[in-house]
Amino acid sequence: MSHTDYTNRFAIDPMTAAGFNTAQLRDHFLLPPLFVDGRIQLHYTNYDRMIVGGATPTSSPLELETIKPAGTDKLLARRELIAVNIGGAGSVTVDGEKFAAGTRDMVYAGLGSSVTFASDDAGNPAKFYLLSAPAHFKHPATSNERSIFQFIHPEGAKTCQLVVGMTTLAEGSVWNTMPCHIHDRRMEAYLYFDLPEKARVIHLMGEPDETRHLIVQNEEAILSPGWSIHSGAGTSSYTFIWAMAGDNVDYTDVDPVAIEDLK
Repeated sequence: MSHTDYTNRFAIDPMTAAGFNTAQLRDHFLLPPLFVDGRIQLHYTNYDRMIVGGATPTSSPLELETIKPAGTDKLLARRELIAVNIGGAGSVTVDGEKFAAGTRDMVYAGLGSSVTFASDDAGNPAKFYLLSAPAHFKHPATSNERSIFQFIHPEGAKTCQLVVGMTTLAEGSVWNTMPCHIHDRRMEAYLYFDLPEKARVIHLMGEPDETRHLIVQNEEAILSPGWSIHSGAGTSSYTFIWAMAGDNVDYTDVDPVAIEDLK
């Protein structure tokens, strides 16, 4: 019996998005809950074919299963994957090699890998944030030590497409990615977490001269097309994981937007 749920997220152009009301914006760009006990949730996007999801193993390990939109009998047959644990202690097994994964640890699985997720304590399960993109070359599985300063990028751990980073805001700080930018050459996904129950992040999106916003709570993720800004301000400090996939893995290749040009 499958333990995986998935959706197929179609791409939205900027002109269409400019006419959306709040409910439509949330339907297309805010992902449903990613962390469901005993389940893997996957969202296949038509933005650079990135898959964004979550795995929450409890009493039993969860094997990474394929989904129909991937078109392969194994999910990573033509893909790579990064799993970031934001929950309790757990592990990720890649092709039989087990990697311990505490909170904020990242594990990379390359092209063709078989992957299983597990929690050390079902009462305090691991919560693996999953990011997958098409790959053309198999890089070896790796694990980053626990640090908010670790990144997956061309000068760090090697990947084909995925570029990932994690940022924790200091107490009293609320803004991220401002001044903002766009990068048409790749899409991005944001996961916000470490938010108190009643705190929220106001995530800014849209074209620079036609901005929109979404109200985001703890452990919710946003899809950001290449044409959209991606910035936010919280009612408290928080942590976020940003992840990109697309034509160019150089994360410094951006088109800056001056604050005075935002509308």
